[in-house]
Amino acid sequence: MNLASIQAALRDQKLDGWLFYDHHYRDPLAYRILGLGETSLVSRRWFYLIPAEGEPKKLVHRIEAGKLDALPGSKAAYSSWQELEQQLDAMLAGRNRIAMQYSPRNAIMYISLVDAGTVELLRGMGKEIVSSANLVSQFEAVLTEDQIATHFVAQQKIDAILDAGWKEMGSRVRSGGTDEFAMVEYFCEAMGREGLLWDHGPNVSVGANSADSHYDPSPASSKPIRRGDFVLIDIWAKLERANACFYDITWTGVVDREPTEREQEIFVTVRDARDAAIAKVQEAFAARRPIAGWEADDAARNVIRQAGFGEWFTHRTGHNIGPVLHGNGANLDNLETHDERLILPNTCFSVEPGIYFPGEFGVRSEVDMMARTGRAEVTGRIQTELVRV
Repeated sequence: MNLASIQAALRDQKLDGWLFYDHHYRDPLAYRILGLGETSLVSRRWFYLIPAEGEPKKLVHRIEAGKLDALPGSKAAYSSWQELEQQLDAMLAGRNRIAMQYSPRNAIMYISLVDAGTVELLRGMGKEIVSSANLVSQFEAVLTEDQIATHFVAQQKIDAILDAGWKEMGSRVRSGGTDEFAMVEYFCEAMGREGLLWDHGPNVSVGANSADSHYDPSPASSKPIRRGDFVLIDIWAKLERANACFYDITWTGVVDREPTEREQEIFVTVRDARDAAIAKVQEAFAARRPIAGWEADDAARNVIRQAGFGEWFTHRTGHNIGPVLHGNGANLDNLETHDERLILPNTCFSVEPGIYFPGEFGVRSEVDMMARTGRAEVTGRIQTELVRV
């Protein structure tokens, strides 16, 4: 935890403090941002206040009195619920505008971790509870230079593995056949040899399965890959080291034939939507203009809507990426949520619009971007046409 940086951010946002609260590990963000371990017993409520100015304050139950000892600040303890409320009121005295892991109307559910009763309690004390969403982005999603470097190493490895995988698929199809899960195993073996780490997947989807944006092939569900098939591959991994940053891409192609006119139309629409979102972010960063996640989503979604396919674009345009695949920074989203979090320098995120026709096929084109001060760049290869296998 960098106390000075957090307090500077609180002052910048005109907040009196950031109040962390947990019970039974309900708020994993608190443990990561504060640098606390996540293995000890937490059976009683604790509170930790970082004020914009001055010394932090702790409030813990007497039977777990050492729970926050690793953190700086003075400590108070409670046993009864009445004492908890009295001590909490005293802790917050003179501080009225308080950030917590809260999102009005649960608009950004990734941040909305404080229960409604606790918010009611604090409002009853006259406190204004505001969302910590942008603070979380700053102290959870912003990457170090070392983490950024790991992303680019993973990018080089995954791009090469995917390119080899398309070729391997073609060779197998023409020499006896293969299936979705067999290709998943191929990619897993290749990533393992390269010292990469991933949590599940990757995803190899044939024909109608490509219209399921979260399809997960298994030995039982695996479909054969044959000449003439349409194929979608979504692949992600990171280096097998602490705090490495993921790389995550999706490409589409056809096996032993040219694309149909309809496949080509859908791919071009998705490609252009992807590029519109990329351009929107790049223009904002070049102009040093703040940009929220929803703005980039709108840029992509408008292209697809104008082409007449809006109802078949059923997910957000992109997600934050960090040491976990779906990180806690701004998502490119104005569909599932209205994400008002700012895209911050030194954060990574995917751009992946898609159009899906159930029972037929689906196209998604995914790249990653790295935002830096004054610029934003796509971090790997960019698919410009359907792969011909």
